[in-house]
Amino acid sequence: MSVVSLRRMTPAEEAVIEKAEAGLSDGEEARRNAIAVLRREGLPHRRIEAWHYTDLRSLVGRQADAARPAPRDDILSPLVPGSVVVELGSPVSLSVPGLSVAPNGGTPEWRHVVNHLDREFDTVRLLATAFGAVRTDIAVAEGIHLEHAVELRAETIASGERAFTECTLGAGSSATFVERLAAGQDRALSTVVTNLTIGEDAEVLWIIDQERGASETHLGQLNVSVGKNAKFRLFVLNAGGALVRQEVHTLAVGEGAEIIMRGVNLLEDGQHIDVTTTLNHKVENTTATEVFRNVILGGHGVFQGMIRVSKGAQKTDARMACNTLILSDDGDFSAKPELEIFADDVQCGHGATVAEIDRNHLFYLMARGIPAAPARALLVRAFIDEVVEELEDEAVVEALEARIDSWLERER
Repeated sequence: MSVVSLRRMTPAEEAVIEKAEAGLSDGEEARRNAIAVLRREGLPHRRIEAWHYTDLRSLVGRQADAARPAPRDDILSPLVPGSVVVELGSPVSLSVPGLSVAPNGGTPEWRHVVNHLDREFDTVRLLATAFGAVRTDIAVAEGIHLEHAVELRAETIASGERAFTECTLGAGSSATFVERLAAGQDRALSTVVTNLTIGEDAEVLWIIDQERGASETHLGQLNVSVGKNAKFRLFVLNAGGALVRQEVHTLAVGEGAEIIMRGVNLLEDGQHIDVTTTLNHKVENTTATEVFRNVILGGHGVFQGMIRVSKGAQKTDARMACNTLILSDDGDFSAKPELEIFADDVQCGHGATVAEIDRNHLFYLMARGIPAAPARALLVRAFIDEVVEELEDEAVVEALEARIDSWLERER
């Protein structure tokens, strides 16, 4: 006789499963199977290496301490003026030459693990499937250069927002995409999963603008395949949410592929924001740079970054940096940059720094008549602007700087 030991679910896990089961209907077998695995395996905890700094089992459902303003009225307006807005999960009618958007009906493949430090399945995609994320296909045709940015907005359901997108760029094309993740319902749990395939000689700028509410949980995953001589640029802004996990997993699969990742994390009391990335170099002659800047007024921030160079991926040039500015004793930050290299002719490096505002710099500004609070804000803005202005797109830079200025003004 065999004895099966069933682990007791925590109240937080039970609440997540109840949300996932809400609205479950006949015929949703993929969703039902994902919920069964979720009930059997539960949420990840500190003993799962990929989630060591983000114990989802105990953190999910948390409430940030800091008071947040009500959702802005400008949510109906796109982040970048003139953008094409796509409501994922809804019928779409577009008249943009070379751009197609169509529902597919598929669900995320959670049995394939993107991060080898996770369990035998992928946690974020499992939850996306359990919450009913349904695939939308987006394609930019070969040789098409989209004039306007494309803003993606997730489908809203009772428990939060959900989206699963397969996005493909044909050879020689270019486009800008914006994931708009605004404040939603109280205590919502949202999942956003995107698979992005960039064809030969194509170029993509992908922006993630995350400003969830003070009681919301957000789990995002962006998986990117970069082809021969293609260029992928990413900018992540985390300025909201109670519990946020944003994963970015990239594959350089064609020679000459270039990956440029930049991000800003703004944390206040009660928040937990985790950015986990992998840069995977599969072939020769590929490059990648990754820089995240973090401003900590409270809460707990996490950066986990892995550069992985496969055997035979010679001439790889990959760099990673995580720089943190601590402005309060109430906040802390955990950084874990890593290298895993199986080739011998490469240039790879990583680093992490933590500092306070330089008192000499602050004194210099105050000695010239600038009050303490605005002087601190100027120094923080300079710390952040270095990575924002690398985007070189005036409309995008102005939009992101407006978001950052709004946060800094609130925190004075």
